[in-house]
Amino acid sequence: MAHILVVDDSATDQHVFRKVLERHGHRVTVASDGREGVGLAERLQPDLILMDVVMPVLNGFQATRELSRNEATRRIPVVMVTTKDGQSDMLWAKRQGARAYLVKPTREKQLVETIEQILQVH
Repeated sequence: MAHILVVDDSATDQHVFRKVLERHGHRVTVASDGREGVGLAERLQPDLILMDVVMPVLNGFQATRELSRNEATRRIPVVMVTTKDGQSDMLWAKRQGARAYLVKPTREKQLVETIEQILQVH
């Protein structure tokens, strides 16, 4: 299936996402902050990125903006997965280049369906 990069500073969320995604046949790489995530995306060229917002070093909005402006990574779809549930956060994420926005805790079915829909279009 797909190679998915999970960018999240929570070890618990990293574990949960890895478990769910691997159960659905995906290969998973994990980054603990936005800067690490941008570097791994450039180097590994994953099929999709799950991006938290609130992280140290470089937050998810900043990292997504960098990815969408970089010729090497602009085609990699980013799905924001965060506890920030405000309408303004959702709109800002889309303006930075995110393809979808999910609020934690996200249900497995919703996460998997969102990923599958984006990968089919991409």
